[in-house]
Amino acid sequence: MTQLPETIGFVGAGNMASAIIGGLLKAGYAPERLCAVDPSEAAQTKLQTLGVGEVGGQPGPRFQNSELVILAVKPQYMHAATEGIKEHLSSKAVVMSVAAGISVDGLKKQLTNAALPVVRCMPNTPALVGAGASGLFASPEVTAHQRAGIQAVMGVVGTTVWLKEEHQIDCVTAISGSGPAYFFAFMEAMIAAGEKMGLDHETASQLTLQTALGAAKLATQSSDPVTELRRNVTSPGGTTERALNSFNQDNLAALVDRGMQACLDRAQEMAKEFG
Repeated sequence: MTQLPETIGFVGAGNMASAIIGGLLKAGYAPERLCAVDPSEAAQTKLQTLGVGEVGGQPGPRFQNSELVILAVKPQYMHAATEGIKEHLSSKAVVMSVAAGISVDGLKKQLTNAALPVVRCMPNTPALVGAGASGLFASPEVTAHQRAGIQAVMGVVGTTVWLKEEHQIDCVTAISGSGPAYFFAFMEAMIAAGEKMGLDHETASQLTLQTALGAAKLATQSSDPVTELRRNVTSPGGTTERALNSFNQDNLAALVDRGMQACLDRAQEMAKEFG
């Protein structure tokens, strides 16, 4: 594994920060090399239970030794987060934000440091089970060593991809950032349809979730593209073809396209609101 940063600080200890911390600890990262702050006492207690070296309610001098500072707060709380740490960043620190919509320039402005190495990251919730997908964009100041360290950090919770242009982060938001919710919604619809057909909720849920898991595993492990996999399970004149034809009559592809475009549009709006 690529060398992880020597010390890591977290501002915010919600689900994403907890997922990353848990992944780091599972990979053998020493908890005393971590520090984290969150105004929630419950979150602080959870961090202490995990053995995080330094835990507090507000950012401060504890971040002076952090090689990597991860801003794991919602966009509307970013100003408060950056205000609390900007005077305490090490000259060697790189800052990574997992907040949607806030640009690299916006983060630098909030941190009052135009030369600061900044990385934007768009993770997703399957990181909670080590199966996440994260898109990363680095400002020009980020060194190859820092990029490798951040990739190693996010690698403990799933797959990572580096983007060449910052606007592509919004595309990542529309695909993988919000994507789990799309699949959850489709699963909900399948479960409801199964119940309508006569199955009990537990049976419909078990079959739907296992099918989703199996299809995802097959798609990731097969050398065939998903289009070919779909063809392989669609016999001419059979039951699957009938179902897919019904979906196509309602223009499923167009529905997905409009939904993802709406997500991208909202990400761009948030950049104007919070960036």
